[in-house]
Amino acid sequence: MSKENEPLKAEEAVNSTDVETEAETVEAETETTEEQQPAEETKDEAAALREELEAEQNKYLRLLADYDNYKRRVVKDRQEAEKFRSQSLLSDLLPVLDNFERALSVEAKSDEAVSLLKGLEMVRSTLLEAVKREGLEEIKAVGEAFDPHIHQAVMQEKDENAEPGTVLQELQKGYSLKGRVLRPAMVKVNE
Repeated sequence: MSKENEPLKAEEAVNSTDVETEAETVEAETETTEEQQPAEETKDEAAALREELEAEQNKYLRLLADYDNYKRRVVKDRQEAEKFRSQSLLSDLLPVLDNFERALSVEAKSDEAVSLLKGLEMVRSTLLEAVKREGLEEIKAVGEAFDPHIHQAVMQEKDENAEPGTVLQELQKGYSLKGRVLRPAMVKVNE
């Protein structure tokens, strides 16, 4: 009996060792799974934080670019304002220049009228020098090709001696300020 009991005890011992090993394996797997979950959560959190960081960096770069564009625009606007600061005054002076032209086109018959016209011519030339220093320029018209950007056609006439689309006569002078048209020249154009 003792010999028979020995194999049973040995078999039971092997079985109990297997059970203990299985239990340890299950526990180790459970611990590994529990350890992997926080590691996966950490990886997910890290990926989410990276995405958020990239989004914030893109937002920052866009904001920086917008600010640079704003600075350039302000500088450009300031330069434009400085360049054309006298536009309003010069526009108001254009009728004065027209009136000087009309006054000087009158034929003087007496000595007093001649001296008066001479005085008007001096005032006109001084005024023209002052406005030219500010950048006012006359727009050339007679004999030039018609350009709708700088000429305003108010009449058409047929002239065989001139090419079609050529300005025949200037009815009112046009002026520009540093390349910007203040008033287009009123002209008569050849058909």
